[in-house]
Amino acid sequence: MIVDYALYKDGVRYTEPSNLPELISKARTEGGFVWLGLAEPTQEEFDKIVGDFRFHPLAVEDAVTAKQRPKLEEYPDLQFCVLRTAFYDEVKSEVSTGEIFCFIGEHFIVVVRHGDGSPLVNTRQLLEANPTQLAKGPYAVLHAIIDHAIDCYIDIAAELEQDVMQVENKVFSGKRQTQSQEIYFLKREVIEFRNAIDPLLSPLQKLASEGALHVNPSLTPFFRDTLDHLSRASDAASGLDALLTSALQADLAHIQVQQNSDMRKITSYVALASVPTMVAGIYGMNFEFMPELQWEFGYPLVVGSLILLTAALYRKFKKSEWL
Repeated sequence: MIVDYALYKDGVRYTEPSNLPELISKARTEGGFVWLGLAEPTQEEFDKIVGDFRFHPLAVEDAVTAKQRPKLEEYPDLQFCVLRTAFYDEVKSEVSTGEIFCFIGEHFIVVVRHGDGSPLVNTRQLLEANPTQLAKGPYAVLHAIIDHAIDCYIDIAAELEQDVMQVENKVFSGKRQTQSQEIYFLKREVIEFRNAIDPLLSPLQKLASEGALHVNPSLTPFFRDTLDHLSRASDAASGLDALLTSALQADLAHIQVQQNSDMRKITSYVALASVPTMVAGIYGMNFEFMPELQWEFGYPLVVGSLILLTAALYRKFKKSEWL
């Protein structure tokens, strides 16, 4: 499905002609470039819409089937860039990802979107309001798209940081409830988030390097600034991943400490009960001749001894903090 398309010359949008093949022809003969936006096209739709561009079949296959990792590939007269979009669902505390595929040539940029993420309508409007930047060519559009995606990364990193802090507070709250399941699912979201961020570092480093192929030199500082933002988001995601790993280990250690405490208590109570049980078992045997059976104070002596011995054991266990 076509979202929008237009011819841009010297940073200004042209609405005539309205036919896409004519716009492409005009861009090639008179200068400027065509910006075409597509959303989740099928193979038939893609072939019909962009057949005039003559893209490399491997790049076309990637754009239609999606499920690609961020990358930047070079083809004859074409650069193909893939990046992941990310969207944070506050209700479910989940990170959903989509994909953006950019075909960049001298006189065109074709943007194909798949999945969730913030729409690029605002990106187009902001660029159209800045003709000086838009006049720098298709890579100015690529920079704006990447910058928009990275801004979303930074926002998501902040949201995930709040979730991690909440989990940490629960782990160290002293309650006997384990948080391992919540930590596991949150760690899975962070890993998915990192899978969107980390692979993009290498392509963006190529675009931000001095003398990058096809990139207007005036755009290099902008790509470097975007790379800095991406590195910051990547470091934040890496730190959150490490914190969750530590929180999971602390939670498991906390559970083990609680189990050891429970076992000490159980052992102590068994020891307290074992002495009276042993003595009662001995005197419960049907022997005629046993010590103190005929003595008037035999029974009180035995019971008193049991109470004293049990009290001594209880004091010892209490002093050792087993009870």
